[in-house]
Amino acid sequence: MTLIDDVAQRRDALLGSLEQIVRLESPSTDKAVIDKLVAHLRSECEQLGATIESRDQTDWGDLTIASWPGTGSETGQILVMTHIDTVWPVGTIERLPWSVEGDVARGPGIFDMKASVAMMLEAMRIIQERNTERRPIKWLINTEEEMGSPASRPVIEELARESEYVLCLEPPVPPHGALKTARKGVGMFSMKVTGKASHAGADPKAGVSAIQELANQIQYLHSLTDYDLGTTVNVGVISGGTRRNVIAAEAEALIDLRVVTMDEAERTVEAIRGCRASLPGASVTIEGDLNRPPMERTDAIAAAFQRAHAIGQSIGLDLQEASTGGASDGNFTAAVGATTIDGLGCTGDGGHADTEHILVSGLVERTALLTALLSEL
Repeated sequence: MTLIDDVAQRRDALLGSLEQIVRLESPSTDKAVIDKLVAHLRSECEQLGATIESRDQTDWGDLTIASWPGTGSETGQILVMTHIDTVWPVGTIERLPWSVEGDVARGPGIFDMKASVAMMLEAMRIIQERNTERRPIKWLINTEEEMGSPASRPVIEELARESEYVLCLEPPVPPHGALKTARKGVGMFSMKVTGKASHAGADPKAGVSAIQELANQIQYLHSLTDYDLGTTVNVGVISGGTRRNVIAAEAEALIDLRVVTMDEAERTVEAIRGCRASLPGASVTIEGDLNRPPMERTDAIAAAFQRAHAIGQSIGLDLQEASTGGASDGNFTAAVGATTIDGLGCTGDGGHADTEHILVSGLVERTALLTALLSEL
């Protein structure tokens, strides 16, 4: 019996585990709710023989590090990374209910990335049952990845530096489930423009329009986009002014930056921070920085993909690789030099959208792949 056949026989139990995880809704900003899912997963891990370390947090759900000792000759540990927070508010499960129809399973957060959590639990169950030799394994369950991992980043980097391999179970690239060997870095900035209010009809010359200044700044910011280099700058949210007939004294913008390399990140971050007002009497202030560094396709990451590809072939899968403009905690691990394989989650599509879904056949295949990677890397 092949490994995929073995997992296929566990299909119903795997889906049952996933249904529990999906029904335990876990929006990033609701600590009390997300900690209920944390407690459930800790109990599941303890039943699988894991040692649990908690990194308690004040504003976010508590972090979990589940550890299993190695049973083979290889001593360098594997770090597995998942996150259980989602973008969906409590109650979404009523509007977008759990369902399985044919090869498609649906539910809030199922693709990004609760299916990966069920995969990891089942992979460790198989490994325990087979008494498979393996490296030491640590599983980090993050609770604020969708918010940029503001509190967990030091923990992620600490664990990555200790690890031989990092397996990031973020969703793969649709439609064929390609693994991610490169990700863009992400910068997050806010711009505040201050002008001077006056009556728009009776005394317009006495005012300095913060909105006009912001419009000038937006044109400049978007001019920094260079598609050939893979650099994009996007002003995604703007606000300002008080009334139609008042010259606006204040205006604000939220800015998103995506870059392929650290060199380009440094250049573009400096350009954004260097914004200066063009209208006399206006002022511009910038806050923010590079939130996640780029995950560059290093020789080590390329070699790790080839190793994963060979392991995938051994169980009947032909893995592909791709790059993406989205970021993950894999950006942090790659930036500290850890050999990172990303996009190992379940095939599907529609992350952060009402169409979010996974393929049940993909759940089976990716659980088998994860089991093989944990056993053979």
